[in-house]
Amino acid sequence: MRFKAALPLFAVLAFVLTLMPGPLEAEDNGPVQIVGFGDSLMAGYQLPPEDALPAQLEKALAAANRKLVITNAGVSGDTSAAGLARVDWSVPDGTDGVILELGANDALRGIAPEETERNLEEIIKRLRGRGIEVLLIGMMAPPNMGTDYQDRFNPIYKRLADKYGLEFYPFILDGVVTEADLKIEDGMHPNAKGIAVITRRMLPVAERFLDRISSATN
Repeated sequence: MRFKAALPLFAVLAFVLTLMPGPLEAEDNGPVQIVGFGDSLMAGYQLPPEDALPAQLEKALAAANRKLVITNAGVSGDTSAAGLARVDWSVPDGTDGVILELGANDALRGIAPEETERNLEEIIKRLRGRGIEVLLIGMMAPPNMGTDYQDRFNPIYKRLADKYGLEFYPFILDGVVTEADLKIEDGMHPNAKGIAVITRRMLPVAERFLDRISSATN
């Protein structure tokens, strides 16, 4: 008799619990917050905002059922030193991950590769110190800088990616740099079609990056 009498009470309790908020369901923490941090290649030089890399990559990832926002924090002309000077305030609290793309202007200006590497490493350390994951995008020195400079500059990115265990995309202009129809009139910066090529090639790395962020926050 006691068992039978307890059944209705148990049913009511179970119903009430299904209506209560709390740890019974996984919380929806909203979209993953990503910052695209870099120079004109990130900012989208001479492109409307919707054609820049952060916007195109966000759209491609959303089409793959990824819930995220990529904020464009690219500044045309930035060197690695300029990026280091602004990283603390350009990447707000609440950021889950940063796509780090800097160094092209260092190479164009002939800045010592060792200095570029130190600056990039300090940016990475500051971001990781704040619990922010980093996807590192590589750059290659132009041929006119000479083989000695290239040999010192080009390995920087993989060396840092290996040292800090980062997701890594080796060369941002892969598939674009030799294609005139994928660049604007200056022959250096990608046009919207060029950014689409970069986005398509980078997408698998970006998805792994989001998986890593998800694993770190769960």
